Amino acid sequence: MTRIGQATMLLHGGDREEARNRLQDLWGQIGADGDPLHRCTLAHYMADTQDDPGDELAWDLRALTAAESVGEGRFTRALYPSLHLNLAADYLKLRRPDAARIHLDRARAASDVLEDDGYGTGVRAAIDRLDRRLRTE
Repeated sequence: MTRIGQATMLLHGGDREEARNRLQDLWGQIGADGDPLHRCTLAHYMADTQDDPGDELAWDLRALTAAESVGEGRFTRALYPSLHLNLAADYLKLRRPDAARIHLDRARAASDVLEDDGYGTGVRAAIDRLDRRLRTE
């Protein structure tokens, strides 16, 4: 998780290519059968490094699949709003508004587990923004 965090810091610092390279290397080390929480976290951030919306969708789908295999802990439930929000954004980029709406509705439904902190407030605000955008598309 530390190395995933380091790559994520590169991503947030603007070095998408190096972040993508490091995350790709880590994905090879973790493997398809590695710890589901590690796979979920890595895929979630790897999606953000992609230039192609189809590739971004593929990574976000990997993140959701990994989260579903983690189990139903509170931590995992707190991931679902963001995971579905990202999928909704991906589908909107790919001009698939019906699929985007499905995942946006799932994000909103799952958001009741979020705390009233910066993360929860930010995710809820992003859901609202994407909802407004989807209504105008």
